[in-house]
Amino acid sequence: MEKQMLRACLGKLRDQYGLLECNVEADPKFEIGGILEKLGNTTPVLFNRVKGHKMPIIGGMFGDREMFYDFTGTTREERIFKYMNAVNRTIPPRLLSDGPVKENIITRNIDIGKIFPLPTFHELDSSSFITAGVMVVRDPDDGKIYTSIRRFQFNGGNNISALVTSPFLSDKIKQARAQKKNLEVAVVLGYDYYFCLASQLGSDLYGVDKYDYDGGLRGEPLDVVKCHTIDLEVPAYAEIVIEGVIPYNEEVTEGPFGELMGYYGSVAKHPVIRVSAVMHRNQPIFQISAPCKEEHLSNGLIRDIEVYAHVSRIVKVKDVNVTIGAGCRFHAVVSINKKSPGDGKAAAIAALGSSKDIKHVVIVDDDIDVFDPGDVEGAIAARVQASKDVFIIAGANGTGLDPSHLLEMTSDKVGIDATKPLGELGKGFEKARIPGYESIDLKKFFPNL
Repeated sequence: MEKQMLRACLGKLRDQYGLLECNVEADPKFEIGGILEKLGNTTPVLFNRVKGHKMPIIGGMFGDREMFYDFTGTTREERIFKYMNAVNRTIPPRLLSDGPVKENIITRNIDIGKIFPLPTFHELDSSSFITAGVMVVRDPDDGKIYTSIRRFQFNGGNNISALVTSPFLSDKIKQARAQKKNLEVAVVLGYDYYFCLASQLGSDLYGVDKYDYDGGLRGEPLDVVKCHTIDLEVPAYAEIVIEGVIPYNEEVTEGPFGELMGYYGSVAKHPVIRVSAVMHRNQPIFQISAPCKEEHLSNGLIRDIEVYAHVSRIVKVKDVNVTIGAGCRFHAVVSINKKSPGDGKAAAIAALGSSKDIKHVVIVDDDIDVFDPGDVEGAIAARVQASKDVFIIAGANGTGLDPSHLLEMTSDKVGIDATKPLGELGKGFEKARIPGYESIDLKKFFPNL
């Protein structure tokens, strides 16, 4: 019985999370992405019959927080500490001599569009895309493994291109170009929740090897094997590995593509990957993520940690939610244990300073559930007076993933202190409670409910 990567998850996905199996032919051009969107990108779906291809597609694996908590062995209450502790309790990977991902190796006449059922998601997308691929690179300076989920545009034959927005990865590519060296890369598909989450940890912030962090998360080494044509290790139980190089002297126009928040991203030159080999398991499953909600949820789980760490230096934090509705990037809700009048605004400043991406922050008391939009909205409605509790920082750094940022290349930041006053004044803001509410079992009164 497998313990790592996609196939280790399938049993629980079927038994506990209602994995849908589609046995009606579905078209990878628009239709499969549309089905996942209609399901809210939170329901896992295995498409067994894909038009024009024999390879099945799985999508919708990474769009639900509770599934992430379960598959990474934690709970909502404990996840921040588990994910943070893994940074300090890393476990190096275990190198195997062979693994299932090497059951089939293709090195000649490679045509990515023919081998894999690449989906096209939106009307104006420039091409079909690999959207769930985890890009693996070895840092030439210290030998550490860097992983990140990227989108890969299919350019024909063995030519794909990677959208590179990470400062860390951009610097490594520029470094290779300056030395006129090709950069070896691998793209991994068919992975599990640990591997997905580990890919989102900020290498520039934490400086840890992503494979080591993966081991710290899962509590055992990540099993890896050597690639066939390049000097990289990849998960032994992955479904698919695409390996090749980023040539130092080659770029291609990438985009448009329906990106974060449902808007088309900008069109620009990005690095080409020349594929030298494809490794895959027998009867592989092609993994996709509906853009870009699934990837950004895992990114948001890591951003929860970053906001928590920044704000905890100032006040005692109960919980953090970098919200799905704002792409797990632009909005944060933070609950604190308020002890002094300035705690709310200080916490908001700290949260805004945790990342240039965050635009709007709401600080609430620890009696508010940061994952309940109604509870948060109620706190804003009842505990905020805009002239006193809302502040704006104009013209700050932002991100190009925000369409409004592109107008002037700056972003305004907003902090909302939705905490109640301290002392006697705060008594008028206590929420009404029903004694024994938590212990009421509706099935006792309505057995058929």
